[in-house]
Amino acid sequence: MKFVKMHGLGNDYIYVDCTQSPPPSEPEELSRRISDRHFGVGSDGLILICPSERADVRMRIFNADGSEAEMCGNGIRCLAKYVYDHGLVRKPTLHVETGRGVLTVNLEVGTDERVERVRVNMGSPILRAEEIPTTLAGDPPCEVPLIVAGRTFFVTAVSMGNPHAVIYVEPNFLSQGGPEDAVALWGARIERAPEFPRRVNVHFVHVHSPHEVTMRTWERGSGLTLACGTGACAVCVAGVLTGRTQRRLRAHLPGGDLELEWVEADNCVYMTGPAVEVFHGVWPD
Repeated sequence: MKFVKMHGLGNDYIYVDCTQSPPPSEPEELSRRISDRHFGVGSDGLILICPSERADVRMRIFNADGSEAEMCGNGIRCLAKYVYDHGLVRKPTLHVETGRGVLTVNLEVGTDERVERVRVNMGSPILRAEEIPTTLAGDPPCEVPLIVAGRTFFVTAVSMGNPHAVIYVEPNFLSQGGPEDAVALWGARIERAPEFPRRVNVHFVHVHSPHEVTMRTWERGSGLTLACGTGACAVCVAGVLTGRTQRRLRAHLPGGDLELEWVEADNCVYMTGPAVEVFHGVWPD
């Protein structure tokens, strides 16, 4: 099976082109095996590029634990680059079918005729608690107390087609590394809190100014990742809801920066960032 490894700000995925050949028969198991960083290729998950009757292509994403996700912001940017660079569809605006509907993607092509950056219309945020889904109070739940293992966090919950919990913290909480890494310790616990029936992506955020934040992420099904595109969009929305940040925001993630905007006119969140192809290979059947 031929594959390509790509990343958006270090959030890395294995891509398999299923437009000309059948998809793998057991993508859940394949994702677990190929994502293993010691015995496989190593990635945050597996993304299948499939034909679509509604759009230019369809994206299916499987986390490193084999669970299927609805959407991935960094993943869709890399998918768009693959589709353009490998000649599947050669046009500057693509339509991609995802688990949260058809999304519009605009490509920034460099002088070498390869995609360098991608701007994605991520759609409108989902703010009703039952649709996020969460049992936390409010539509949306905005800085609602959540008690996990005896500690209280104040959570703003948003869905960008997949569920997110945004928590504002002091800078020292974001320090990385070691067995006492707070993001890993508490992110893993919050992911599976009963208040989130489909689990949740967890983001810890420090605000520098109304237009700039630093964030770290514990991703549902993948653990610590260097970036999360849908999560950064959720952080942009949460910042407006809590009055901490403005509608245009730069988010610093461990893997790099994303530009975000929650546009009032159409209620959609736009995300802009890079996409990189790392290498290609063949996975034995």
